[in-house]
This record gives sequence, C-alpha cells and structure tokens, in this order.
Amino acid sequence: MLRFKRIPLSHGTGTIPVAGFGTLIPDVTATKQAVKAALSTGFRHFDCAERYLNEEAVGAAFSESIAAGILRREDLFVTTKLWNTNHRPERVRPAFEASCRRLKVDYVDAYLIHTPFAFLPGEEKDPRDEYGHVIYDPGVKLVDTWRALEKLVDSGRCRSIGLSDVSLEKLKEIVEAARIKPAIVQVEAHPYLPEWELLEYCQKHGIVLLAFAALGHAMVPNLLEDPVVTRIAKRLGKTPAQVALAWAAQRGTAFLTTSKNPKRIDENFDFSTLPEDAMLQMREHITTNVRFNGVVDTGVPGFIPRVTEVQATK
Repeated sequence: MLRFKRIPLSHGTGTIPVAGFGTLIPDVTATKQAVKAALSTGFRHFDCAERYLNEEAVGAAFSESIAAGILRREDLFVTTKLWNTNHRPERVRPAFEASCRRLKVDYVDAYLIHTPFAFLPGEEKDPRDEYGHVIYDPGVKLVDTWRALEKLVDSGRCRSIGLSDVSLEKLKEIVEAARIKPAIVQVEAHPYLPEWELLEYCQKHGIVLLAFAALGHAMVPNLLEDPVVTRIAKRLGKTPAQVALAWAAQRGTAFLTTSKNPKRIDENFDFSTLPEDAMLQMREHITTNVRFNGVVDTGVPGFIPRVTEVQATK
C-alpha cells in the first residue's frame, strides 16, 4: 500500500517512510498528544528540530509508546535538525547530543542542517541587532558545518545527514564537496510549488526530497480548494488532502504533514494510489505557483513564531 511505502537512502542506512509527521506544534502538551495519536494511526517517520523547542515532548511520546510495547525504536525513523546558531563545527556535536537527550534516543536516523544560513552563535535562537535585523555569522561556511555532520555519521549515532530549506545551487555546492553525500533534502513542496528541477536533481544523485507544507500549510491561495484537486477528490471519493499527499508519494518524494486533530491525522495517513490520468491532470492543469515560506532566502522560518528565550522557558 502506498501509505506504507519506504524509499531507500542511497547515502544512509535503511529506508525512509514516505509518510512523515511534522512536530512543529508550539504547545508541548499538544505536541505529545499529537505524536501519540500519529503513532497510533501508523506514522513511523517523525520530523523534529531543536528550534521547535519541543523535543522533550516528542521524546516522551516515543519512550512511553515504546515502553507500552506499541512499537520498537527500530520501527521509527527520527529526523531532527541543527539550528542556525550552531553552525560552527565545534557546536555541532554538542547540539546533536542535546537533541538526542531531549528525544530520549541513542541515535537519530537523519540529522539535517535546518537552513544554510549561519546565525550569530549563542543561546539566543533568533539573534537580532538594534534595528531588528538578523545577525548572521560570516565566520563559518556551510561546507564546514557539513564536515562536522559527516563526523557524526562516522561516530555511528547519526545514520544519515542532509539539508533543509536549501536552494538547488546551494545543494549542488555540498554534493560536489561532500565526502558523505546528503541523503535527504527537506524543502517546501506541494502541487503549487512542485520543485520539479530540484526533484530531478535529487533523484539523479540518489537524494530523497522530503516535502514540508505538503498541503500548503492552510495558507492563501488554499491548495485544498484548487479546482483540479477537488475534482479529482470528488471523483475518487477521497479528500483533497488525501489527493495531494498521494500525489507527493507517487512522484517519488516523502512528505510531512502536521495536525493536532486525531481525525485529521487519521485522514492524512489514509491516502492511496491515484490513477495516472489524475497525476497527469495535476501536473498539466494546476497553474498556480506560490512559495508560502521565505526561509530559503533568509534562514528565518516563516512558520515558526519568534520566541525569546525568556518566553520559551515560561
């Protein structure tokens, strides 16, 4: 069945489930409940990040579910990400180990550089100057950070490495310089931003394209109200969300969805193969083209609210 499909990692160990659950949920109690609901539904691929400030809640859901015998650690595919303030090579391993502790795991299946932009190193996640501008760190290059990730793979506690929120040009730079190639590239991708050129490059180099905002993140224009998608959904007796997710899986990408609603979580896992004519219609007749998150240009995620360290600890 399409929902249980896994994609081999050419530059890592094992396979990645196409259906992934994103954990960008601001409330930690809601995070834990949502992860438990996703595990119960059948999701086994979870996308986390230091920057989401909720890895402890995700880890608690994992450990409680494992202790209850619902699943084994080896059934899970756990991804987390290195934040922009930790790009300096000497900060990479401590950041990685801190994420492992919070997630209560001995290893992660994939560790991604959250964005290719290095911020001023330190505890402040969103460093700004007196004018409110991000303070970048010119003292480190992306390839230096990548070399530190390669050492994590050598250590055995990191099964694969990759990039997130990256342009095709920046990806090519790392692929050409890497000793261990990226296994995964996580970018915004959906029928309104199909990223065909990037997908073609990834497939040529054995890299899995992992799509976030696979349903358009409920933003305007609303992908789930697109006439091409809704017509296909009506014809097949599926929801527009299920059509968009099946499209993502069938074209060879993995994807992430996020919800706190158990019924919506179930719906997002209950997708199935689309007929070829539906795939063709989506490729040829959807003309809207929009990027909902400008992180690829600045390193500042559009979906993560700005939180000061004081607020984050309340």
